[in-house]
Amino acid sequence: MHTTITIPNLRDVVRHALPNVIEGKIIPLLLFIGFLEFAGTMWALLIALTWSIATITYRKATNRRVPGLIVLSAVALTARTIAAVATGSMVIYFLQPTVSTVLVGFAFMLSVPLGNPLAQKLAYDVFPFDDATKSHPLVRQFFVRLSTIWAITSMVNASITVWLLLTQSVTTFVLVKSVLGPMTAVVTIGAGWIWFRLTLNRTGTSLAWSPSTRHAPQPA
Repeated sequence: MHTTITIPNLRDVVRHALPNVIEGKIIPLLLFIGFLEFAGTMWALLIALTWSIATITYRKATNRRVPGLIVLSAVALTARTIAAVATGSMVIYFLQPTVSTVLVGFAFMLSVPLGNPLAQKLAYDVFPFDDATKSHPLVRQFFVRLSTIWAITSMVNASITVWLLLTQSVTTFVLVKSVLGPMTAVVTIGAGWIWFRLTLNRTGTSLAWSPSTRHAPQPA
């Protein structure tokens, strides 16, 4: 039996995603930059981390959904704060984002058996899916698979980073690392999307863009 999965249009995606990006990424970044100059790295990290943890706590206390971007921001800031209390050696400095990558990978992996795939939370930060799309078995299965793929590619990314750091020059490390992160994200999302489209074709399911909901109220 032929079915259709509805994908939100671009206008609704931008309107839905922007508040989550501001709350989960831009505000912590501005707090870090703002306090870095006169408070130092440690205090800047702690203040940005406090914002993320306070936001999660407030949303939990008020029974509101916690955006995946805020979860990832808290994980990354925790990793950098841990690394910041270590020695100021070059290796420790460059290991900060690697520790973050490992923790993010574990977060994606642990979210699967907990029944709340992190890839799904991130997607809902960006795409205002309707209830029918959210509950579609193929969509739910897709986010489980994507979370698993993301966990694996994060671990591969971290392993390559450590190998580069220990065996290559600083120049080579910086050049390769600058493209490794974006490339990993592209490969992860691309692999998940290709698998999803193949599954849709195999099951006779099509995709359709939803009409604009410009004047409809948006959920918190």
